[in-house]
Amino acid sequence: MVSRPTITDLAKKAGVSVATVDRVLNRRLPVSSDTALRVVEAAEAIGYHAAGLLKRRINETPQRRLAFLLQKPDAFYTLFGKELVAATKSAIAIEGKPSLEFVEDLVPAKIAERLRQVAAKADAVAVVAMDHPQVNEAVDEIVAAGKPVFTLLSNITTPSVTGHLGLDSRRNGRIAGWTISRLAHKPGKIGILLGSHRYLNQELSEISFRTYMREHAPAFQLLEPIINLDDERIAYEAVVSMVNANPDLVAIYVSGGGQEGLIRALRERQGGPKIIAICNELTSAIRAALYDGVVDLSLGTPIAAIAKKLIELMARTTTGAEIPHLPPVLLPPDIYMSENI
Repeated sequence: MVSRPTITDLAKKAGVSVATVDRVLNRRLPVSSDTALRVVEAAEAIGYHAAGLLKRRINETPQRRLAFLLQKPDAFYTLFGKELVAATKSAIAIEGKPSLEFVEDLVPAKIAERLRQVAAKADAVAVVAMDHPQVNEAVDEIVAAGKPVFTLLSNITTPSVTGHLGLDSRRNGRIAGWTISRLAHKPGKIGILLGSHRYLNQELSEISFRTYMREHAPAFQLLEPIINLDDERIAYEAVVSMVNANPDLVAIYVSGGGQEGLIRALRERQGGPKIIAICNELTSAIRAALYDGVVDLSLGTPIAAIAKKLIELMARTTTGAEIPHLPPVLLPPDIYMSENI
């Protein structure tokens, strides 16, 4: 009498672990569509008794095309894009098909145009964009056409947005204020760099930073923020000018981009007392600056957690009868310093 193939036989035939076969059978944890299909084909080839169930598991999972429109592919956005693609491919509720694109030209009209283009080929869209009427209009059109739109990192003001995922910007700014007020040996001037006030997360971080300093460290003088358009060259020139014009400058807070320009300017600075620097994320340049003390603290975005939650929400909003309006998902920042990286 020939014994029936076991789950161990199936795993061996498919070239995967028994645990992976179990995940395909019971949909316990994410398994890529390619792996699941290989398990099904192996089950049919050896006559595994649950081949039909495995096949139904595959067929029951709806396919969804998820589009991600990020900003220029620097170190941070490249890594964020990889996390979004990985999370899409490992989704449980859907068979996700990711489409990742970057925008080099950050003019609102260009972003709105690209947003419409990627949405035309997707079931749901997630975008990093500034708050601007042209961007908002594009989002309104896409949602009206029955496709969910999520904002990432920085929200926008149109009520059509399906959901938002990013950092708790209020907490970001107050952490920066707390850090500077304790690291500075004496009160002095503090410089602030922003990419643009149209990025609402950056604006809220700046406001919260100012609020903390006003409440807890009023002896410090906060300079007017300098807009750098997330451009390293503009940030570099702004910091050089700021340092030269303010000999009593004690700290610089970057609530937006351009931080590699800041790092370069501080590295080239000759003499003078230490200037405390608070940046964002953990790129290779910021890691090196933390190691050698040019940057004192960096507030990072938990991109893996955001990517995973985003895909869960995109799956939910593309399988229901109507597009819901979801509350924002705001996560605390990852805190990086020389002693924990």
